[in-house]
Amino acid sequence: MENKNSLPQGSTILIVDDEASIRLTFEMFLTREGYGPITTASTLDEALAAVRENTFDLIISDIVLEEKKGTDLLCKIRELGIECPVVMVTGFPNLDTAAEAVRYGAFDYISKPVNKETLLKFVRLALKHWNLENEKKKLLLENDKFKRYLETIFSSVKDAIITIDNQLKIVQLNETAKQWLFYPGSDKGEVLALYRNAMGKACLHDVKQVLSRGLGVREHQVECLMADGTMHIISLNAAPLEDGFNEFDGVVIVARDITPPASETTAHSRDRFHGYVSANKVMQNVYKLIENVGKVDTAVLVTGESGTGKELAAEALHAESARNSMPLIKVDCAAISEELLESELFGHRKGAFTGADKDRQGRLLQADNGTLFLDEIGDISPRMQLRLLRFLQEKTFTPVGQDSPIEVDVRIIAATNVDFLEKIKDGSFRQDLYYRLKVVEVKLPPLREVADSVPTLVYHFLSIFREKLHRNIYSVSDQAMNGLKQYSWPGNVRELRHVIERACVVCEGPTITLDHFPEEIRKTGKQVVSQTTNEIATGRPIEYVPYVSEKDEIIDILQRTRGNKAKAARLLNIDRSTLYRKMQRLGIALTTADRYPARDINS
Repeated sequence: MENKNSLPQGSTILIVDDEASIRLTFEMFLTREGYGPITTASTLDEALAAVRENTFDLIISDIVLEEKKGTDLLCKIRELGIECPVVMVTGFPNLDTAAEAVRYGAFDYISKPVNKETLLKFVRLALKHWNLENEKKKLLLENDKFKRYLETIFSSVKDAIITIDNQLKIVQLNETAKQWLFYPGSDKGEVLALYRNAMGKACLHDVKQVLSRGLGVREHQVECLMADGTMHIISLNAAPLEDGFNEFDGVVIVARDITPPASETTAHSRDRFHGYVSANKVMQNVYKLIENVGKVDTAVLVTGESGTGKELAAEALHAESARNSMPLIKVDCAAISEELLESELFGHRKGAFTGADKDRQGRLLQADNGTLFLDEIGDISPRMQLRLLRFLQEKTFTPVGQDSPIEVDVRIIAATNVDFLEKIKDGSFRQDLYYRLKVVEVKLPPLREVADSVPTLVYHFLSIFREKLHRNIYSVSDQAMNGLKQYSWPGNVRELRHVIERACVVCEGPTITLDHFPEEIRKTGKQVVSQTTNEIATGRPIEYVPYVSEKDEIIDILQRTRGNKAKAARLLNIDRSTLYRKMQRLGIALTTADRYPARDINS
């Protein structure tokens, strides 16, 4: 027996019948049961007027209305787009009548005479059905909305997402995945094995692994050629896909582009130059100076701390000169004693001294028509300084044990990490030789002064040692990179190279972390993490200033951080990539810090 209290009441109902007694009887039965408001109509036109002005949960109509049919009302109702249930009342029940009523969209029909219980039963059933249909439609709409929401997320994610069934067929993939697979855009259901590029092969490999073992595959990294011709490093993660009932239903793959970020370069800058790796403004000036000086046949003095790349400068100067097809001869003056250095540079004749059992051609003669690079020139003795000065003045030299001089055409490039002015002041280096060597000076900055070059250098060395040591290491964690950028680098680029090589040796995973660095760098990195945590916990470590616009705020923060965009992003509490997008949108040049006076971070 049905529980009447569980059935929908308080519903609006339209009664259509040309007999007033039936209308009144039905209205009385329904009102006493709690239904209402109840509306009545005696003709088709009155019924149509009522449905146009009101919304009903149920319509009860006689199948014969004067000279019209109740089915005409059904047709008009459906034409108006009204979907509520309609119960037909007929005095001549038969199969044809029932079929006709249902064919025109009636929920059901009742045979006359209609008693109270029969009427209430049909009303309850019709309204219950209507409510269920409404709930179903509502659920379908919500599901459709949720589905569209998920599809929007699915399509907008920058990572590639692919689902594959147990038959290795593609079920779904987003736009990124289509681009990386070179997907033609045809209907889904393609066999994954059809895609033979590096991305497709890697996905197929991982799917087979998951299907055979039932376990996920993590951090599978491959190099993939993209449609624009560039090579990208893609990290794939594959996992079993279950249907919610612990039934194995395929594989889902999420692939992420972990290609090292490109350097911050302007339209006229470059991050590679004859072995140098930096897009820093200071280094851009060095590149330009080397290009200009290289073409002029004059002596050059390269200065800079140990490890800054003085030998690279000599090689670049030689490569940019007209002598580049001739030898570049290198001499490390600090590694050779005074006695041997004289013979090394100028050569000697057989019997010139004990042990000179044959003629020896000196480095100056070997470099004839080419370039001689004298590294650590500041460490040579006064006697060697004098001999080198005479050669620079006369362009001739005399080998040890020989009387006649030899004339050569050699360009001299010297390098040192010492302070020549101090050595001249204390008398340990000749002033006239210093000025002979320093016709043009190429001054190389220490790495701590071009710290924004660190990420570019890190990924450059990482690519070298990844191949050399056969390691699948493609990335550096944010904390590790911050530690590298904040470290003072007393050994400059040479020290950084050794640090990355060491990290590649000890790292067993795909990403270098702080733990793979020496203690002094780990300590610096942990201080950066601690400082960042404190800044987040306490707010900005600078006095708040009300800004006129977002652009003014970003420019001010960039000035306060002297152009350090990573630090500026932290102070603005946004990602660095977000900062770059804002700068581009607001028309703020990447070199803003160079265009405006620097302000102290605590000012």
